[in-house]
Amino acid sequence: MNNLRELQGKMAHDPHCVLSYPKWRRQVLVPGPVIVGAGPSGLAVAACLREQGVPSVVLERSNCIASLWQLKTYDRLRLHLPKKFCELPLMSFPEDFPAYPTKQQFIEYLETYAKRFRIEPVFEQTVERAEYDESVGMWRVKSVGMKGEEMEYVCRWLVVATGENAEAVVPTIKGMAEFCGEVKHTSEYKSGSAYKGKKVLVVGCGNSGMEVCLDLCNHNAKPSLVVRDAVHVLPRDIMGQSTFGLSMRLLKWFPMRLVDWFLLIMSWWILGNTARFGLDRPTVGPLELKNLSGKTPVLDVGALAKIKSGDIMICPRIQHIGHRNVKFVNGKVEDFDAIILATGYKSNVPSWLKEKNMFSEKDGYPRRPFPNGWKGAYGLYVVGFTKRGLLGASADAKRIAEDISKCWKAEANHPSSTIKHSFLLQP
Repeated sequence: MNNLRELQGKMAHDPHCVLSYPKWRRQVLVPGPVIVGAGPSGLAVAACLREQGVPSVVLERSNCIASLWQLKTYDRLRLHLPKKFCELPLMSFPEDFPAYPTKQQFIEYLETYAKRFRIEPVFEQTVERAEYDESVGMWRVKSVGMKGEEMEYVCRWLVVATGENAEAVVPTIKGMAEFCGEVKHTSEYKSGSAYKGKKVLVVGCGNSGMEVCLDLCNHNAKPSLVVRDAVHVLPRDIMGQSTFGLSMRLLKWFPMRLVDWFLLIMSWWILGNTARFGLDRPTVGPLELKNLSGKTPVLDVGALAKIKSGDIMICPRIQHIGHRNVKFVNGKVEDFDAIILATGYKSNVPSWLKEKNMFSEKDGYPRRPFPNGWKGAYGLYVVGFTKRGLLGASADAKRIAEDISKCWKAEANHPSSTIKHSFLLQP
């Protein structure tokens, strides 16, 4: 009992209390939750927990916070939504930031956020396995460092914050391995400056695909865009207001289908009939489609004008890729110097979280949709999987922190309930 009290005393003053084990294994008993992922979602949970007086350990596989934003996004990127819809809990954007902050401004905001709430992630720790140990009532989170060193974090609560964009989706396209030009995913694309005068095929017509094409145009490249499915293209702003903000206000008063009808009428008035340029619209409205499938409409920032002028060429699905050319399903063959895959990202949770009830093994998302997908069994939580961007992540972060805080304070009032956890300390 004295040893346990000594350990609990150390833990109270050191949230990263390291236990001594054989050289091949190190184990850390974490008094609060372990948060896997130091992106905006993970930072939001850590900050909300800090505000509630609950310590946490944040594990991050990269060497920086918000690694997707810092390492895997193109230079011209801005927030697609106004800053007031992208704020994390407890801290607003600086007033002098524009309505749509740049990539660098958003990174600056996140770094300031981490400093303000004293969030210090453990970097270069790739979580390979997390599993609930029923014998001790704790989660065991096993990670591997850059040099192969292994660590096991043992905690009462586990927060999954690796997000919807953990891994790049690279489609299998017949003949792609034969192509002699450059093939890269948008996660590796930075600027169109390297493609001046080159013919570039961009595969995927979401927000990233459209913006990459626009960036290529601005650097005097010759982009073509593969449109594989119907897509909603909306103006970013309507009558001086953000389309997203206007939609949110209208949804407070009108049904979703009526708001969708309004958006489509305004889009036709501002942008014209996009089907004339090879961009057919889905039969379901943009908000209803987002609600049903999570597919986000494209908010136009200039690419559509380039499509209308012919500076961006629209192509159908790819049938086959050759040594220097691409054959499309309509039989047309075109030569290209490079191919950029704007084919999105996916969750990687099933690869490391050994749990079958909360997450779908098919797509790595919570089985229960928003707003009920943030809490699982045995102290398991999830943030950043709402398909509603930073706004949804912030809402879940607050819920998670409040829920863990209640448990934390209840267990603090009954320390004897933690005695069984001492058994896991035996090597």
